[in-house]
Amino acid sequence: MTPSIVADGLTKKFGDLLAVDNISFSVEKGEFFGLLGPNGAGKTTTIRILTGVLKPEAGKVTIDGIDLRKDPLIAKERMGEIPEVGTVYPDITARENLELFGRFYGLSRRSREDRADQMLKDLGLHDRADSPVKGFSKGMKQRISIGCAMVHEPSVLFLDEPTEGLDVQSRRLIVDKVKAMNAKGCTVVLTTHNIEDASRLCQRVCIINKGKIIAIDTPEHLRSAYERTRSIEVSFDRKVDCSLFSARCVTKAEEYGDKLRIHTSNVDEAIGEIMRIKEEHGLNIISMSTLGPSLEDVFVKLTEEAK
Repeated sequence: MTPSIVADGLTKKFGDLLAVDNISFSVEKGEFFGLLGPNGAGKTTTIRILTGVLKPEAGKVTIDGIDLRKDPLIAKERMGEIPEVGTVYPDITARENLELFGRFYGLSRRSREDRADQMLKDLGLHDRADSPVKGFSKGMKQRISIGCAMVHEPSVLFLDEPTEGLDVQSRRLIVDKVKAMNAKGCTVVLTTHNIEDASRLCQRVCIINKGKIIAIDTPEHLRSAYERTRSIEVSFDRKVDCSLFSARCVTKAEEYGDKLRIHTSNVDEAIGEIMRIKEEHGLNIISMSTLGPSLEDVFVKLTEEAK
């Protein structure tokens, strides 16, 4: 089966800055794929190359087997793109925006009307369908932007920080709609700073740093490679200073909401240290749990090693 996306040897420069450095990867049909990396790593530049917004100095992109450089219009018909900043038209209504984008993609009048109506319901905006978008909140505008990218039911969907800075309701509606599209077979490529989202949604993640791929695998495989790094979350009946946890078995202690997170390479010794401090200071433990490395821990470790 032909992959949905193939990136082969992509390279992009901006002056003396090598933003994307000879990267290659493929994304299978129906896969939910994540692009992760620190600020300036090259994620957005990569997305812009994959969607035809930027031309690389070297390399090739195919979408559903279609060469993006040779047949850009045919390839782009297969795509939907949701940038970090919405691209809706503020002076027309939500419904008009959706129907306009449907027209851009060649949908019949009946199809674009039906799809726009269903999209408004799915995104919780049916009651505001005929209101100008300029009066919408940021979250509502982003929901319409999502709808415009999906109204033609693309086979490949690119999302660049789609839920950044949104309220909980908007974020949940957007994530649910994207998951529903993916469940129908749509290939999804997500760039995000929210490591928890990537871990929960993506079947594979590609971590980029300084324009290079430093890891590409499933979240679970990446975590298992760093299984030696573990942590303990503990909550006491009163505030405890992190500096108390200075034993050799503790690599780091930090506040984590109303809990402490104790990082260690020896869970048994670290639990013993917690119990010793509990007794010495007359503390009561409210809760305690041991954790394996999170995808965020792996991300930080890999990007630090790549410096």
